[in-house]
Amino acid sequence: MSEIVLATLNARYAHASFALRYLMANLGDLRDRSATLEFDISQGTTEILEAILALQPRILGLGVYIWNAAESLRLVADLKRAAPHVTIILGGPEVSYETDQQAIVALADYTITGEADLAFAALCRRLLGGERPLLKVIPADLPEFDQLTLPYDLYDERDIAHRVIYVEASRGCPFKCEFCLSSLDVPLRHAPLDRFLAAMAHLLDRGVRQFKFVDRTFNLNLKVSRAILDFFLERYVPGMFLHFEMIPDRLPEALREPIRAFPPGALQFEVGIQTLNPEVEQLISRRQEHDRIVENLRFLREETGVHVHADLIAGLPGEDVSSFAAGFDRLVAMRPQEIQVGLLKRLRGTPIVRHDAAWEMVYSASPPYEVLQTKLIDLAAMQRLRRFARYWDMIANSGNFIETLPVVWGPGSPFAGFAALSDALHAAEGRAHGISLHRLVEIVWAFLIDQRRLKPAEIAPILWRDYARGGRSDVPAVLRPHLSEADRRAVTRPDSPHDLPARQARHLAAPATPGIESA
Repeated sequence: MSEIVLATLNARYAHASFALRYLMANLGDLRDRSATLEFDISQGTTEILEAILALQPRILGLGVYIWNAAESLRLVADLKRAAPHVTIILGGPEVSYETDQQAIVALADYTITGEADLAFAALCRRLLGGERPLLKVIPADLPEFDQLTLPYDLYDERDIAHRVIYVEASRGCPFKCEFCLSSLDVPLRHAPLDRFLAAMAHLLDRGVRQFKFVDRTFNLNLKVSRAILDFFLERYVPGMFLHFEMIPDRLPEALREPIRAFPPGALQFEVGIQTLNPEVEQLISRRQEHDRIVENLRFLREETGVHVHADLIAGLPGEDVSSFAAGFDRLVAMRPQEIQVGLLKRLRGTPIVRHDAAWEMVYSASPPYEVLQTKLIDLAAMQRLRRFARYWDMIANSGNFIETLPVVWGPGSPFAGFAALSDALHAAEGRAHGISLHRLVEIVWAFLIDQRRLKPAEIAPILWRDYARGGRSDVPAVLRPHLSEADRRAVTRPDSPHDLPARQARHLAAPATPGIESA
């Protein structure tokens, strides 16, 4: 039995809930009367319901996010039918704004908006003491890190062995990009550095090797970010992998020095480019210096072993397909290992809605609230961009076609060339998921031969090297007649720590000059 149960539905099993651990760590004297339960969105509602009720809770705290909103609504609705005596408290970004418009908020007993690390414990004490607050929606006071108990001891051995370990050195963001929830999180607050680094040292001692920092602006405070990089550099062991979200135009020499020193593959920087159209940037209150972005990505690709993951958003107000394509091509020329193309989402509470009328923005009514069409991009064109994004992740970001990609677009536009391949993939499969690597090789092969009019003997060795780079030895049937014994032997196996994530290892094993770019 546990009087308080903290639960959420993660997007997948490998994602450990950082928020639940923070809430549990800050329950104080109620911690021994509480338990956490983590599920994932693929599990059935009744299965989840059974597991929660088996603990006979008086209070259920449920974390609600854009990825689990629909599933959480079903769970709350069924829980209120099966166990109306259980008091349900909601929290999380999805229910922190527009609460009066949400069915799940109406069904639940209470909703805490904002950062609930301390507010949840305070509400539980009142409820367990017999008090029923009159306010159904309770705004949380913004906590300072000095008030918080850090949650890192709550990662157990199973988490360390099988899950992503999330950490944070700061919260908030000083920028005002209108599509982003982080723009509402002000002011920027830093965890006490000594306490934070002591917690990281303990995780390292317990065997953690992969850390995902969730800070939105890791490189904003140079003193803090330098101290953290130095800390991990001094303790580097093979297989260490650190993920940071970085501001793309802020990378002074004070940070470049330790970044250069890390071995290849140890660092991944997620850089939010989002758009390279200055008029669109101004429209959505985004500030970034393009010259510095170009120079910083050049530095990262030419002078370091950092794996660069760049984000680009399609469907922003004021941006048409040609503008997005131009930005995409410019970003490809900067050579990040991955470009995450995402469609604009209308996150609850973000001021992006102020453009709805002027730019005829139409969003899906269901999570994740992706844009369906705009004044400048109709539904069919947006669907084409959506497929483009999925196929790009499947083919380019996966690291399975690194040498082949430049051949796909040849001397022309990367966007136009890959869009043509995307259309061919859709025509061949009619779906953008569940396509095997063998089948992708067949479709890419047919595209290069039939549409790009390239010679089989020229293309087969390139596709084979890409395919074999992931450690595979079986030769796809379409390539066999066109490969010599020398071709089959001329493959590069990943020469990187086995503990690195798979796609990063494949990118790391790629040649410096891929493919036949002038094909």
